[in-house]
Amino acid sequence: MSESQQEKALFESNHKRKVQAMNEFYDQLQQHYSETVKPSSKSVSALAATVATTSGNDTTTKAEVAVAGGQQRRIWVKDRSKDWWDRCNHQDFPEEEFRKAFRMSKSTFGLICRELEPVVMKKNTMLRDAIPVRQRVAVCIWRLATGEPLRLVSKRFGLGISTCHKLVLEVCSAINNVLMPKFLQWPDEKKMKEINEEFELISGVPNIGGSLYTTHVPIIAPKVNVAAYFNRKHTERNQKPSYSITVQGVVDQKGIFTDVCIGWPGSMPDDQVLEKSALFQRGLKDVWIFGNSGYPLMDWALVPYTHQNLTWAQHGFNEKMGAVQNVAKEAFARLKGRWSCLQRRTEVKLQELPMVLGACCVLHNICEMNNEEMDPELQFELFDDEKIAENNLRTSNAVLARDNIAHNLLHHGLGGTSLL
Repeated sequence: MSESQQEKALFESNHKRKVQAMNEFYDQLQQHYSETVKPSSKSVSALAATVATTSGNDTTTKAEVAVAGGQQRRIWVKDRSKDWWDRCNHQDFPEEEFRKAFRMSKSTFGLICRELEPVVMKKNTMLRDAIPVRQRVAVCIWRLATGEPLRLVSKRFGLGISTCHKLVLEVCSAINNVLMPKFLQWPDEKKMKEINEEFELISGVPNIGGSLYTTHVPIIAPKVNVAAYFNRKHTERNQKPSYSITVQGVVDQKGIFTDVCIGWPGSMPDDQVLEKSALFQRGLKDVWIFGNSGYPLMDWALVPYTHQNLTWAQHGFNEKMGAVQNVAKEAFARLKGRWSCLQRRTEVKLQELPMVLGACCVLHNICEMNNEEMDPELQFELFDDEKIAENNLRTSNAVLARDNIAHNLLHHGLGGTSLL
């Protein structure tokens, strides 16, 4: 063999070793990164070949793609295990286990999927099949239900972390846009009459149209305007700096939300949040909304007596209206118990969080409307954030109306007459 042939053989041998080493390097690198490297659809004309190497439950796929210039380019796509979701999605999967994972029955989950399908469904592409609607919805609901970090959501559903994050936001947006108008709305005249009658059975007071409450959801300290989100009560309770945003809600006699206001900074007291809400702008007439002492007494808002040395009539009023207030508090306790993401600081950006919280309120309503029982293990103890409003008496007419209601409750039992 001539000297030139020996050099050529040595060159080719070294080249093969380098190519093999580079391929092994990319295989190892892909195992450390869970994100999919997706080629531009503009540059890809055909999928030429696929070679798979399996490592545990994950498969790293090397695909040669023909690009515009006729050259071949390799891409690496990580095929993750979808075993857990495939089991959950099977018709034989136990109802009890499904309910424990997703906080609702299979039938209610199916209802949500059918409602959202026209909005969240995607078409298959040349490179891959679209994620099915049921899996898209399941990723979002499981994330809201468990509050688990995205890396664990990724492992459960066999999808990339960024894909899971995108799905959660997309489905939450669809829930707000499609389901909220259907399942979370202010009652019409007929429905309001039913609510009035049910609350009168509870309290003896006519024309109560809802129970009002405001809770706080913990957040990571924001980078901008951090003082506005500082929550003094939570800081004292947790013994460390705590930050939050507010969720104000009105519920009917069944604990179903009829109005929500989400996202005001945690340092704002309840009365200021109320003044910023659409509820305050409704100009309600001929109906009472009952709230706790954190709200002001107004022509449409009833609140308890808070001064010392209450009369029998005032004490009796507070006791009866406490039963109305408990309806809202219990509803918020179920909301936070069912959707654990509301109990802890999340990875969701502050500007996206109101959309996520709104989705939780809508899903709460759907579960309540479909009589979904909540697992006793999920019961959540609501931390009371109320603080007596500084200007808690707004109109003399409201003061007189409340005194008359208290008088009727004491002297005429639970059958008081309408005072509106």
